[in-house]
Amino acid sequence: MQIQAQRPDPTGLHAGAPRTLIDDVSAVFALVQGDLGLAEEELHNQLQVTIPAVSEIGRYLAMAGGKRFRPLLTALGARASGFGGSIGHLAAIGELLHLGSLLHDDVVDEGQERRGKAAAQRVYGNPAVILTGDYCVARGLLLASEHGGHHAVTKLAWTVTAMSEGEVTQLLNRGNLDLDVETYLEIVYKKSATLIAWCVAAGAWAVDDYDAAEALYTYGLNVGTAFQITDDVLDYTGNKLTTGKRRGRDLAERKMTLPLLIAMERVDGLRTELRAGNPSAERIPALLKAVNESGATDAALARARSLVEEGLDALRTLPHSEHRDALERLAYHLVERIA
Repeated sequence: MQIQAQRPDPTGLHAGAPRTLIDDVSAVFALVQGDLGLAEEELHNQLQVTIPAVSEIGRYLAMAGGKRFRPLLTALGARASGFGGSIGHLAAIGELLHLGSLLHDDVVDEGQERRGKAAAQRVYGNPAVILTGDYCVARGLLLASEHGGHHAVTKLAWTVTAMSEGEVTQLLNRGNLDLDVETYLEIVYKKSATLIAWCVAAGAWAVDDYDAAEALYTYGLNVGTAFQITDDVLDYTGNKLTTGKRRGRDLAERKMTLPLLIAMERVDGLRTELRAGNPSAERIPALLKAVNESGATDAALARARSLVEEGLDALRTLPHSEHRDALERLAYHLVERIA
């Protein structure tokens, strides 16, 4: 995802990766540049603890880059709902939980690489990485209790529960070639979209504007789900230079994502072939071509675009502002970053 803020700190937003700016999205980041700088500072403060291993592992992943999409959404949502104070603490929360979930994911999935570096558990081992992930989640909850108010921290605790349920459901369905679209969407909703929704609504909860929070939360759920669907499509249509993803990786692992679920209904023999095991590297290009030619990726993107429109319907109930407009532009960009 080629979006970037102008920050003095080199971390985040594909640090070290090719930096192709999209003017409209760069303007979105620039709108809350100061807020994002404070969030980055707070994130690193939270990872500087007295236990050296926790600091080292947390910073190992945080310093490797990342889009900082969640702090951006928190800052924009807060300003769109009239939050007038410093947003740095609140905007760091989503990234802390995201870091924790990535650390856990790489242990569960036996991941080999994350953000262009060896996955943390390959460097530090599973026990330390799991416990550091727990620490990141705990610190996020603590920050929410200190800076978000009762409703925000209660909703964040529910979000952590939903994320865990989504992870377990995904784990139990690993390799399940009969997975249905509804279960796939439930996994995405719980594992990914709920945290994005919390991030964008956090500032509104902090100022007790529950109508704005509801609108922003609905926007976040829909856009968060669309964001994940688009990421799944990129496995079939993107390239590593422009997306940071190696094309065909999900397919090689038979990961059940929306493009593949649709393609298995359209491509004769695809499901049967995949039941025999992971496809060979030599077979991947032909399978990618078959999935794309079936229209599966276009159908998945159509679903993502429909979700974005539903989210924008909710967002547009807020008063017009430059921050609301920025959220709208960002939503469109997230599903149009295929080129």
